[in-house]
Amino acid sequence: MSEPASGRQDGGKRMYLCLLLGIGLVIAAMASWQRYKPLPAGIGVAYPERPAHEVRLLSDETWYDADGQQRLDQEIFPEVLAMIGQARRLIVLDMFLFNDFAGKVTAESKFVPLSSRITRALIEQRARFPGLQVIVITDPLNTLYGGLRQPHLERLDDAGVQVVMTDLDRLRASNPLWSGIWHLGLNRLGNDAESGWLPNALGQGKVTLRSYLAMLNFRANHRKTLVVDQGDGWAGLVTSANPHDASSLHDNLALRFEGPAALDLLASERPVAAWAGVDLPGPPPPESSGGSPGASMQVLTEGAIRDDLLRMVRAASSGDRLDVAVFYLSHRPLIEALIDARRRGVTVRVLLDPNREAFGMTKGGIPNRPVADELEAAGIEVRWCVTRGEQCHTKLLLHRPDGSGEGGLILGSANYTRRNLDNLNLETSVRLTGPVTQPALAEASRYFERRWHSVPGRTTSRAYDDVDDMGPLTWWQYRWMEASGLSTF
Repeated sequence: MSEPASGRQDGGKRMYLCLLLGIGLVIAAMASWQRYKPLPAGIGVAYPERPAHEVRLLSDETWYDADGQQRLDQEIFPEVLAMIGQARRLIVLDMFLFNDFAGKVTAESKFVPLSSRITRALIEQRARFPGLQVIVITDPLNTLYGGLRQPHLERLDDAGVQVVMTDLDRLRASNPLWSGIWHLGLNRLGNDAESGWLPNALGQGKVTLRSYLAMLNFRANHRKTLVVDQGDGWAGLVTSANPHDASSLHDNLALRFEGPAALDLLASERPVAAWAGVDLPGPPPPESSGGSPGASMQVLTEGAIRDDLLRMVRAASSGDRLDVAVFYLSHRPLIEALIDARRRGVTVRVLLDPNREAFGMTKGGIPNRPVADELEAAGIEVRWCVTRGEQCHTKLLLHRPDGSGEGGLILGSANYTRRNLDNLNLETSVRLTGPVTQPALAEASRYFERRWHSVPGRTTSRAYDDVDDMGPLTWWQYRWMEASGLSTF
């Protein structure tokens, strides 16, 4: 006797459901592996504390005069060019954005052509000194993950510069909901810069669908570092600034330094270069550089940045001051630590980008707007950077003690988000500690005060207002985006 039709239908449904369940389990298993797989060696490192040699704080500041005209005070890339121009043996440059993409912005003539200036400087310096080794490490976003030609990088390659495209698959998944699917075969599709048919959301040209599928992983080498030889020694620079034309009007900070810490910075780049089969030359850092009665500094990468940020905030005592100036603030442990510090009697001030626009595209104010509501409710004073297309792109935590004790700062590439602090992106920051009179610490204090206290002839920021409150639904939206990884922050 044949099986009844209803039985065959029920059996077919069960097979279909089992198939779907099996696929779901496979995707979940891959997503879990990608999220929690072991970190590559050399990631999330706190390098030794070193004596602070020749440390200088550099800033790029955009502000508005009494007539509303935009003004620029820029120091970072002039110093980058100067460092490149005196190198004779080695240049290692690791930059997240290295292109002239402009997004939907049409006023390109206002931008500083940073990408072409840095490209030209590297090529000319290598031509002057044929023995000079130049290595440029960058993120695949610059080629839309292989879907777009990048003329600056091609010019560097043609001139004998080693261009290292970061192998992002080595990193943990910051968007596991998508990466679980991506790593089941889509990542093997490859890409083609000559087959684009979709508009490039970041600038000119056409890209493939594969570019956007790769982008949804939201992984990044977000570092911004430079190491060069300097005479018989070494110099390093860590910054929040990119050689990206459309980012050239942003507010940014950098710390330039010399000595053993510069060799730590070089060592921090070796694992990333090695993923592409490139061995970085240069000496290893010394095992110990001895104690220092004055200021000291430390190179930090990935999760070590988070640990030091939390340590600095939690160590602040009643009467101390903590000042924060950051592009994105959403990391829950850090937010809670700032609120706890305020309850202990620490004066906490937070200067935030309004998160309303980026490269001509409108944004919804997440995460900074709902976080600002939370901070204000906890008694923390918040101010918004006044921006007209540019961004407050700094990532600064500044600790000033009550009195004349030891202060400190942490700055670099890492925003204060889960993606930037929890061993997901590649990041580099530096911590500087010492007397508050130490020149770089004193300059950091002056920088923050300039940005915080807006005056009619120099508009830089505005006070938080009740109309900025976005309500609880936006707060929960930010919490979901932060936790799930379905966001660009």
